[in-house]
Amino acid sequence: MQRKTLTHLAGLSYFIVVLTGVFSLMYVPNELINNLAPTITIDNIRKNLFLFRLDIVANILCYLAFMVLPLLLYQVLKPVHKIMAQAMVLLALMSIPISLMSITHKLDILDLLSDPVLSGLINETSLTAQVFFHLKQFNNGINIVSIFWGSWLFPFGLLVYKSGFLPKSLGILLIAGSIGYMINLFGGILLVNYYELGLSSYFSLPASIGEIGTCFWLLIMGDRKGFVTNQK
Repeated sequence: MQRKTLTHLAGLSYFIVVLTGVFSLMYVPNELINNLAPTITIDNIRKNLFLFRLDIVANILCYLAFMVLPLLLYQVLKPVHKIMAQAMVLLALMSIPISLMSITHKLDILDLLSDPVLSGLINETSLTAQVFFHLKQFNNGINIVSIFWGSWLFPFGLLVYKSGFLPKSLGILLIAGSIGYMINLFGGILLVNYYELGLSSYFSLPASIGEIGTCFWLLIMGDRKGFVTNQK
């Protein structure tokens, strides 16, 4: 397969990851979840059950696309530095099992709220507690998987920086984004009110800009030079 085709396919896979990720990790939680009001959250999910189902489907599609993405990027970037490209793939793929297992908690919530037999056996207070427990478990899974979402960006950023066809600025943003992921992870664990400080959005910004920018560069521009500089 030609390099130009590989870069565009990588861009397409990245676009699916970005689109489904924004939908399931940003849009749906903003629409449905209120961490300070459990009863409102459950009422929102009940009234928008199809949206919650779409959220689960988007999660699955996101992680399936993310399974393909590093393999395509490896083919594109291995001439830059093969060992670094292998590390990028390994770190990215390690996130997939954790991500998919986390989705089971959303499926549990779907069962609790949509299965008439199951919901009939549980009183409202217990139901609320169980739904919020599974939401917390899903979020805990996301926190753990963010270790790999962040760490894979470091070798990826270095490869982008050295590639010779992708803008060096995108590589710098990806590396900064990798560090930002780790700061937010440990900050959220160590400080109870970390996310109330408003710092997390600033630390996550480089990764967002770097990943979206790289996605569209691969999708639209591709490898116009038809090569990458071999650094190894």
